[in-house]
Amino acid sequence: PFVSVRFQRKRMFLLKFSGRRFAYQGVLCQTAFLQRASRHLTRARALPTRSTHTMAELDVDVAGNLADVRARVKTAAEKYCGGKEPRLVAVSKTKPMSMLMAAYNAGQRVFGENYVQELVDKAATPDLPQDLEWHFIGTLQSNKCAKVAGIPHVTMVETVSSLKLARTLNRVIDEQKLRDVPLQIMVQINTSEEPNKGGVSPSEATELCRFVLEECPHLELKGLMTIGMFGRELAQGEQNPDFVTLAECRTRVCADLGLDAAALELSMGMSGDFEHAIELGSTNVRVGSTIFGARAKPVA
Repeated sequence: PFVSVRFQRKRMFLLKFSGRRFAYQGVLCQTAFLQRASRHLTRARALPTRSTHTMAELDVDVAGNLADVRARVKTAAEKYCGGKEPRLVAVSKTKPMSMLMAAYNAGQRVFGENYVQELVDKAATPDLPQDLEWHFIGTLQSNKCAKVAGIPHVTMVETVSSLKLARTLNRVIDEQKLRDVPLQIMVQINTSEEPNKGGVSPSEATELCRFVLEECPHLELKGLMTIGMFGRELAQGEQNPDFVTLAECRTRVCADLGLDAAALELSMGMSGDFEHAIELGSTNVRVGSTIFGARAKPVA
């Protein structure tokens, strides 16, 4: 049949327009799909890293382990200290809040954390018990002082290892009005004098303690702390030289500063040696894996 030239041109125009419209709609759909995919990928990257100990943690009897450690602490205290028990710090680093709360529900109140961001995240837990206390026991950088000092549940920093760190802690508390009462601290002593370990040497302990007492009104000096040499092997009946050195260091500091020897605590002893540390005078033991189980490295 006869079709006018005008009609043919109109039909071609409509077909061409429809094709462009469908192509445009296709581009929009593809763009929307890519945007959704990008959002899902971003969310996936934000998810917490899974670790190899996740399933194993389900089998850890935190309450039972804690009861066992407490019994051992009590026995050692009765044997060596006339029954005066040291403070037990349950080191919960890398462990989830569920395990920490299992220990809390079993009566534990003081916990230790090594990593600033992990501590910040845990401290943000809703409805955190008011009587829960944290000791920071890891390496603390000056630029993270305000984060740690600003957490109300942090009652002590056990690892003040330099004049600079003490000065910074005192300054940020003052400038940012972070606390109504002084932050308790311990001076970390590198009793093994290992070059890769934090802490002042025993010969520098008096200087740092004096600085805290005289120049840091927002800090309260509570004692001395040491980590000691890892993997140190002792003969039967031999005393750990790190513990001996810390006790001697306290005696010297107290004599130099005119303090009563009982005025300064000794934080020493961990899962593998806390009973021996109590024997040598520890008033603060830090026990982690014996309560919460071994720590595993995270995997993707």
